[in-house]
Amino acid sequence: MPPSLPPRAALDDALRIMRDLRTRDPWDRAQTHESLRPYLNEEAHELDDALRNGDDAAIVGELGDVLLQVLFHSVIAEERGAFDAGHVAGSLVSKMKARHPWLYGADSEPSGPGVAEASRREPWEKMKARSRRSLAEGLPAGLPSLHRAHRLQERAAGVGFDWPDVQGPAAKVREELGEVAALIAEHGASFHTHGVPSGDARHEALEGELGDLLFAVVNLCRKAGVHPSLALDKANAKFKRRFEGVEDLAARRGIDVRSAGLDALDALWDEVKAGE
Repeated sequence: MPPSLPPRAALDDALRIMRDLRTRDPWDRAQTHESLRPYLNEEAHELDDALRNGDDAAIVGELGDVLLQVLFHSVIAEERGAFDAGHVAGSLVSKMKARHPWLYGADSEPSGPGVAEASRREPWEKMKARSRRSLAEGLPAGLPSLHRAHRLQERAAGVGFDWPDVQGPAAKVREELGEVAALIAEHGASFHTHGVPSGDARHEALEGELGDLLFAVVNLCRKAGVHPSLALDKANAKFKRRFEGVEDLAARRGIDVRSAGLDALDALWDEVKAGE
């Protein structure tokens, strides 16, 4: 175990400290479900950064911060007689059993590691679709757009609204790209470097077509088994790394990237890319 990891403790110890803080610390005692919302969002993003970087010590710390939020809300609810941490754990256990009836159902058979159960599984989205009243029911309003598109498409696929393979969504991407290109060609000079102002009918039309294109690309990612958020995250990191390489190469050669021009920068880009 890396020396940077903290000592182990029981979950009951963490819960005990949370209850004590609510009793004796003024700031902790003043918090409510509502006041803690921004902190939960912040901690989730910090955990995501740690996971992206693959830093085990940071992951442990950030998971602890997320656990703090779970326990904080549980203790606040316990104080008002609504529910407690045991109910939260019970909700998790019930949900996991419901999601894996081939393992925990009344007619399930004992099976050890490595036993094939895939043939008995019903896709989770199909199971959930039976109890949902609408496609978007239960999806958080603040869900990032890429992930929201992915989840909406997963849910639609769960009721059979899906292509049989990646060829369908790939063709849809080509179709949507063609519509974007046709719209830009139609308006010609209207879509110069900075486009047209928001609110203009041409802007609204282009925004709609580009949205359709993005949605189609997300669907292609989903069908290919790639999460669009993770794919874009890696593309962002790759672009950042390469462009910083361009900046570094330009600085070493006395080139001002702000005035070098596209041709010069493109040549530097190709050089950096070839050297990876």
